[in-house]
Amino acid sequence: MKKKILLLTTGGTIASVPGGQGLEPQRSDVMERELEQLRTYYDITVRDVICLDSSNIRPEEWQLIARSIFEGREGFDGIVVSHGTDTMAYTASAVTFMLPDIDLPVVFTGSQLPLADMLSDGPDNLRTAFAMAASGYPGVFLAFDRKVMLGCRAVKVRASGFSAFESVNARYAAQVSNRGLVVDERVLPRPSGPARLCVEISQNVFLLKLTPGLNPAVFDMLAAMGYKGIVIEAFGLGGVNVLHKGLRGIRRAVEDGISVVVTTQCLYDSANLEVYQVGGKLLELGVIQARDMTSEAAMTKLMWALGQGLDPEQIAKLFSRNLAGEVTP
Repeated sequence: MKKKILLLTTGGTIASVPGGQGLEPQRSDVMERELEQLRTYYDITVRDVICLDSSNIRPEEWQLIARSIFEGREGFDGIVVSHGTDTMAYTASAVTFMLPDIDLPVVFTGSQLPLADMLSDGPDNLRTAFAMAASGYPGVFLAFDRKVMLGCRAVKVRASGFSAFESVNARYAAQVSNRGLVVDERVLPRPSGPARLCVEISQNVFLLKLTPGLNPAVFDMLAAMGYKGIVIEAFGLGGVNVLHKGLRGIRRAVEDGISVVVTTQCLYDSANLEVYQVGGKLLELGVIQARDMTSEAAMTKLMWALGQGLDPEQIAKLFSRNLAGEVTP
């Protein structure tokens, strides 16, 4: 019997056609030729959720996508979400936290060339995504270039190359080989209860890339603007300029009840504030370590935690826990 797969479309390059000002996302009808081939193997239902270039997808759309997954999942074996590549890592990560203990595979995918292009990478990506959606392994994933990764570990690393996404600091959840789709069960999240929908999220989180000589007054400005969380992409293992008033702004932010999370600008390895003196000073202030989380995961986890109404102490405890594979215990 064919597995029943729900395809939720959101626009993006995979469903784009040339327009007067460049590629324009369209509804699912432009995908129909490829879907006809996939229907040989799967029982497919298509629902258009939104139709946007992913650069225009905001947290409100994350919530809509999460609701569409949760409320539409009954009667299906898996769900594929087609999405533009530019912000797909953010969406996949946010949806991971919004759908705790999701009880079926949810697989995001897209393409670097539209399906209408003869040389598009879209057909391969859709086939990989559908195979993972039919695998029976629950969780939120991202499929690209014959690889499947956890949604909360995916990062877009190339603007035009077909190997656009990599799984950062975690093995791939599955890969396509001459043996078909080979799943690494050690990577998969472990549901601990019934599936839930928790879409509340705070947009009052700012991602700040640290640069040498950054004016620490920026922290006062962010507090004045109403931000409740700040993710700092620091140097190396989490280095922050602690001389020349470098800690003063962070200290005031923490004292004002703002949750400050430190990750690293380095794509691989982990922020570890326990190695250097500068990191130790941050820990003394109550700054939270993101460890080996991606910036996308750190930001969306903080947005989600604030949306759940957690206070800074509860958020710090939450960041010490691995919820869905986003951090190495």
